[in-house]
Amino acid sequence: MSDAERAERSAETEGRKGRKQREHGIYLISYPKVVFMYPTFLASLICGIYMTVAGNADRPDTEVVALVFLGIFALNMLVFSFDFPRTTSLTLLFFVAAVVMGALLLIRSNPNILPAIAGLIAALKPWANNQFYFVISAIFAVIFVAVFINVRFDYWEVRPNELLHHHGILSNLERMSAPNLRIDKEINDVFEYLLLGSGRLILHPANERRAIVLENVPMITRKEAELTRLLSALQVRVREDEPDADTV
Repeated sequence: MSDAERAERSAETEGRKGRKQREHGIYLISYPKVVFMYPTFLASLICGIYMTVAGNADRPDTEVVALVFLGIFALNMLVFSFDFPRTTSLTLLFFVAAVVMGALLLIRSNPNILPAIAGLIAALKPWANNQFYFVISAIFAVIFVAVFINVRFDYWEVRPNELLHHHGILSNLERMSAPNLRIDKEINDVFEYLLLGSGRLILHPANERRAIVLENVPMITRKEAELTRLLSALQVRVREDEPDADTV
């Protein structure tokens, strides 16, 4: 296939996507921050499977499993609790974590450096059976399912001519004018962007005094591109439909 054919096929694909978006609109969903806890859910599920295979034996490797799970949980809670708006803050966090882990390994391998701390580290032997990990993963699974059901009753839809807010169990609908809609994208947390590509999307309808702020929108860069393409196509169509002043 030649480059020209690839370019033509790509243009056709983009055209179909654009027509589909204009017909059905672009859906925007704001998720609660608990969705960023999915690494802990996956870690608990994997640890539970490992402990099932290991037979819940009280062995050194099962202590390592517990420490890995606790480490992932601690990092996940940092993401959940704080914002890391810049790459420098992310680098600083990894640097501090590396220093702490290096110090712990150094003290554990050389107990004479700091005997008191080495004693505490040597006495630290966390352990949990497969039921513990499976219960943790089950709790998160139930929460995630509840979240995904809940957001189906509160979401926004951008169409060529209007902005729709679907909310409520009875599918209440609020309509706003979409022409001249302005959008702003903000990425306030590098971790959250790495986990789900999420960020804050701010919509500015032309006839509304208040801005619409949508937090934790997944794949926000792709959504912004789709919105830009949709709104640009709308502006071009409106300009084409405007009568020429010389012909009036």
